[in-house]
Amino acid sequence: MDETEFWEIIDATREDAEGDSEEQADLLVERLTRLDPDTVLDYARHFEARFNRAYHWDVWGAAAVLLDGAGAGEEGFDAFRCWLIGQGREVYEGGVADPDGLAELLAEFDPELDGDGEELGFAADEAYETLTGTETPELGIVMPDGEPEGAPLDLADEAALAARLPRLWERFGTG
Repeated sequence: MDETEFWEIIDATREDAEGDSEEQADLLVERLTRLDPDTVLDYARHFEARFNRAYHWDVWGAAAVLLDGAGAGEEGFDAFRCWLIGQGREVYEGGVADPDGLAELLAEFDPELDGDGEELGFAADEAYETLTGTETPELGIVMPDGEPEGAPLDLADEAALAARLPRLWERFGTG
């Protein structure tokens, strides 16, 4: 599976789920179980690489702004990164390159419905286990350890979030 095929699967399942992350995760599992196990592992590698690439202070700040602070915890940030991937290539790439640009990339955002794509992160594991009866093996992707990339950001400091992500703060901030 190449990068284009990966994003085609993400886009098709997002469209079919009409933006519902839980439904998208179910559709991903369904679609991935139609593939062979090695292709599912390729998909998992693509997903994990993008998940790791989004491990950046400014992306974490965007999660905190969009989720009214709920994205400030590690689990919330992990779920947000999965959701960001689930939004498709344009939103993901744009959001990672310029997290403040999510102000323009997101047509709408409801913190009660959006931002939590935790289930998307498990879709490949579930599909692989269904196909093989075994757990997903190590993917050979190095996990980031320690601090996120970029300049540290106090996620509890609204003034710091507004200064770092002014467009996002203006549109979605609570201040």
